[in-house]
Amino acid sequence: MADPAVTWHRIGTRAELEATTPQRVVLGATPVAVFVHDDAVRVIADRCNHRGGPLSEGTCTGEFVRCPWHGWEYSVVTGRGPAGFDEEQVAVFAVDERADGVFVRTPATEPRRLVKHKPSHLLEDHPKGPDDPPRVLGISTTALDDGLPRYSTSEALVAEAIDEAKQLGADTQLITLRSLAFHECEGNYSKAAAACTWPCAITERDPSDEMSVVYEALVHWADVIVVGTPIRWGQPSSLYYKMAERLNCVQNQITTHNRLLIENKVASFIITGGQDNVQGVAGTMLGFWAELGFVFPPFPYIGHTRGWNAEDMQNNVRFVRKSVELKDGARQLVTRSLATWRALDTAASAAAAATPMQRAGRKAHQAPPGVG
Repeated sequence: MADPAVTWHRIGTRAELEATTPQRVVLGATPVAVFVHDDAVRVIADRCNHRGGPLSEGTCTGEFVRCPWHGWEYSVVTGRGPAGFDEEQVAVFAVDERADGVFVRTPATEPRRLVKHKPSHLLEDHPKGPDDPPRVLGISTTALDDGLPRYSTSEALVAEAIDEAKQLGADTQLITLRSLAFHECEGNYSKAAAACTWPCAITERDPSDEMSVVYEALVHWADVIVVGTPIRWGQPSSLYYKMAERLNCVQNQITTHNRLLIENKVASFIITGGQDNVQGVAGTMLGFWAELGFVFPPFPYIGHTRGWNAEDMQNNVRFVRKSVELKDGARQLVTRSLATWRALDTAASAAAAATPMQRAGRKAHQAPPGVG
């Protein structure tokens, strides 16, 4: 007796499929990826086990299709990963090539098998007790040759702010981006919104990628951050932008999953350089960190330049080294930031259970069905 749950779906003629595969076909409510391999039509689930990428849009090498999002591979014959990863499997569907067309059977003959993989980096949560001190993170984005050291005006002022935070009783960290070996953003968001994941897919797969240091400190540890940058051609440093591009995965959690990774955290900035445009750089930074979810103290940045015509960086360095006003400004900046965080923390503690924070970004939207 025929199983009433089994359905055969016609997906086209052999000639039509050879001309159009790989392709996505929806069988009832089930999306599948159709391939022609080894002179036979092969059908597997269209959703990658990793993050749901469309296998029908992948690249085929022999019997394996490579997910276009993050590179996971599956056999179009067995649905399994390559040797060493073959415990993992996407669903496989039976195919019947008949005189009147090619038919695919649902449900799958080989079900999906998902193996929980241990990520390359385990980002720790760093929970904090109610009586623990606030945590202040300094980030310097200056590129330096440590074998031929020089004085960085922005980094020196970040260090002043961190020293003041210590004296105010805070736990502190200082991250210098130049000391971290981390990859440039691969632009996964350009493939699909859901392809930009948290943690970043680069961090997930590459144990050598040290952006994990920034992710853990920024998302799981810090209450207050102070970011310092030199001005480079009227903009923040190249290291700053390299970090900012990799932080897209933080903001994208709002866009794709309605998930806020940054709540009740305060950001402030130190901007120095040999030419003007402090306010332009500050505007760029304020806009970016606001999109991540940070809030700002009154007067959220300090800056210093000698102006467009003062092409004498040696004098700029001498000025900052000797300036009591700039050092005091850095210390006052972190004091304002901590005061703002304390006000936020008190208000958040009182209202956390009753009033969850509303969705932040104006472009944020709920994840579409099926996006993991």
